[in-house]
Amino acid sequence: MLSRVDYIRQSLETHLFLGRIMKEHSFFLQTAFTPRDDKFIKHADDLRLAFGELLEDCTALANGVISREAAASGEIITQYTLEAEKLTEFYTGISLNTKITQAEKGLAPGNDFTPLLERRVFAINRRALSLLDDIIQFKTTILNDVLCCKMFTLNYPLLLDHILREAKLYRRLIQRLQSREQINILREAFEQEAFWNQIMAEHAYFIRGLLDPTEEELFNTANRFGHEFDKLTCESKEAMDRAMPADLSRVTRESLQATKGIRDFKAQGTQGLLECKIKSIIIPLLADHTLREANHFLKLLKIFQNLR
Repeated sequence: MLSRVDYIRQSLETHLFLGRIMKEHSFFLQTAFTPRDDKFIKHADDLRLAFGELLEDCTALANGVISREAAASGEIITQYTLEAEKLTEFYTGISLNTKITQAEKGLAPGNDFTPLLERRVFAINRRALSLLDDIIQFKTTILNDVLCCKMFTLNYPLLLDHILREAKLYRRLIQRLQSREQINILREAFEQEAFWNQIMAEHAYFIRGLLDPTEEELFNTANRFGHEFDKLTCESKEAMDRAMPADLSRVTRESLQATKGIRDFKAQGTQGLLECKIKSIIIPLLADHTLREANHFLKLLKIFQNLR
């Protein structure tokens, strides 16, 4: 059974990372519908605001609680997040609650765990599970409608499937925490590494597809990352199927190197978009979003490396 410390810390760190990701998924959905689908636009906006409220409440609870690794990882916010939000507000006319980002800048690690905080985190987790059930059903409906040609959206079908998988991962993690489940660390390493390698591959292909056709060098770089992470995804899954820790150790080393590379590529791309130096149809917040996910994967890979 998880200790109080692990339960509180892991819950809040998961929400600080994935709660923001869900908030932004809702925004990306909201801005990609056509005017015909006004009810979907409203639902996406409601989800965006609800996940924003969840994130705001988690931020208020997390100061003096999160680990040093999470605070320093760049998975919660990056040096670009606030500026990316402001520029995205300017482009879309949709107000984003940048006060959350400003508050997260002040988050500090610590060990301030109390029974009262444990009860509050339990309630936060229940709220999150309810919201996740909602957004998973919403994303599933959108994906099915798009695949059946009942809806047009500016989001790729693969992107819809991509963000659906991330929501399901979030729900699975919170369900485990609510049951105080002690996970098999090695098995979790197998599963998460395969999952995030696939996410990194898809990020590369999304970037490739959203660049202006004249950005040939960036296009080719993104394409190379996509192929590299496709290979790592296959190798991760093979190592998992064979339950071969030695194989996974090698894949982890290669994944760590590749993720550092795509992290730097995403950081340069985010900065380039903020400085209006890259021609694309990539919204700045999407660039920062993918950067945070690379930072998260790097944190996990370092943990996995230390397990072996």
